[in-house]
Amino acid sequence: MSDTVPEAEPQASAETLPETLPAEPAPEDDPAAPAPLNVPRTPTGDAEVDARLDRLADADHLATDGHVEVYEDVHRGLRDALTALDARPGPPAPLSSYGSRS
Repeated sequence: MSDTVPEAEPQASAETLPETLPAEPAPEDDPAAPAPLNVPRTPTGDAEVDARLDRLADADHLATDGHVEVYEDVHRGLRDALTALDARPGPPAPLSSYGSRS
């Protein structure tokens, strides 16, 4: 037997531990979390169209798979507004030189 004391194995300390994976990101740091795009929307002067365009902001708080519903709703509303422009009565068409409307 030997009178020497065996060397103690070094104990792991905070400095010698391998780097650990970072904790789950906080919700505000999560790149996959919904985030506003902050795209400026200039008013058009048409209340119906402006209301539809303002609805796009609803997508800012939804996950990506929820954007489609908002975009389709806005598209449908804008298409209806354009269609309504064609349906509004305007001034009568001028008479042609043959006495009928062209």
